[in-house]
Amino acid sequence: MLFFFKKSIAIRSFPFYIARRYLFAKKTHNIINIISAISLAGVTVGTMALIIVLSVFNGFEGLITSLFNSFNPDLSITTEKGKTFDYETFPYEKLQSLPGVAVLTQVVEENALFKYRNKQYIATIKGVSDEFEEMSGLDTMLIAGKFLLREQGQPRLILGAGVSYFLGASLNDLLNPVMVYVPRREGRFGANIEQAFNSKGIFPSAIFSIQQDFDTKYALMPIETARALLDYTNEVTSVEVGLASGASIKKVKEEIKNIIGSNFVVKDRFEQQALLYRVMQSEKWAIFLILTFILIIATFNVISSLTMLILDKKKDVAVLHSMGASNRLIRRIFWLEGIMISIGGALLGLLLGGLISWLQQTFGLISLGGGSGTFVVDAYPVAIKAVDFLLVFATVIVLGLLAAWYPVRHISSKYLIHKL
Repeated sequence: MLFFFKKSIAIRSFPFYIARRYLFAKKTHNIINIISAISLAGVTVGTMALIIVLSVFNGFEGLITSLFNSFNPDLSITTEKGKTFDYETFPYEKLQSLPGVAVLTQVVEENALFKYRNKQYIATIKGVSDEFEEMSGLDTMLIAGKFLLREQGQPRLILGAGVSYFLGASLNDLLNPVMVYVPRREGRFGANIEQAFNSKGIFPSAIFSIQQDFDTKYALMPIETARALLDYTNEVTSVEVGLASGASIKKVKEEIKNIIGSNFVVKDRFEQQALLYRVMQSEKWAIFLILTFILIIATFNVISSLTMLILDKKKDVAVLHSMGASNRLIRRIFWLEGIMISIGGALLGLLLGGLISWLQQTFGLISLGGGSGTFVVDAYPVAIKAVDFLLVFATVIVLGLLAAWYPVRHISSKYLIHKL
């Protein structure tokens, strides 16, 4: 029994032994060595490029997500029908007592006309309760001023960088406030158009910069000021939920749905910016497919290398035939060589791609803005994920299997066996 077991192992390892000798031994024609080296280099470069590009996309996705997280809440609750709902009848006490819920913030949003001196701009006022500063990370995104919704009992504006730019607003101008105009709910247009608007002059206290969509859209103010401008009492347009560290968003979301019922819509951060995240994922997979096509072209070198090797080893194949080697055994020898080229290139590409990504992640070798400070980060962001390595390795191996199968299947059976 032991004899047959050892014989079986020897038969199985024999094709690998021959394939390894063919791969590393010097060929009769030096061009085969060159083509094999090019095949290995092509697979290596393609694999490395896939890892680096996917890691950079992960880095940008993480960067954008972190920026949006400084403004968007963990969960946002809005009404299913209409625009506003009464916060007094909202079960906020039940939600506040849920495990994992850290803070609830009342929010009122509405478009408004902003005027500063002779400049005008339409943006969205976002009235927030005092819990907003605790829940958000907006205070870390300020480029000027301090995060103050009130100062000496007076409301203050926190302007987006784009809103501030279009208005030309200054934090140091103590004589000219930013005027905010909102149509009255029962407004009537008469001889004086200003009678149809509620207005208030508010001095800005800070300017934030997150992302263009936010910077050019929002101006924050205390919720009571926003309600006064909109003729609201206890109405809110949404309730934003901040979760405790380690809380399960999915679990808390389901619990909130069970409490508030079907008249409200609960969205997590990805659902709040669904289009953006879909675009980012689509771009990532589009780049992956493009680089995969390039990798497919590189695997044609594997086909060329195996074809040339099969032609070069016709005499060896004839000897193996005479010694009793089957067609299947001979095919396995050349097939294994093609797999070894693919695996070698894949492992080397993964190693180099991971190393380059780690160096960029750690030292920021390639910068974005050349030190000008116009970007959020100085260097290309990189995030290395194990799932990308598994995906790329599997892709390279599948392409390697197909590339090795074609010349072995068609050339060895039709050319070598029938003509020897």
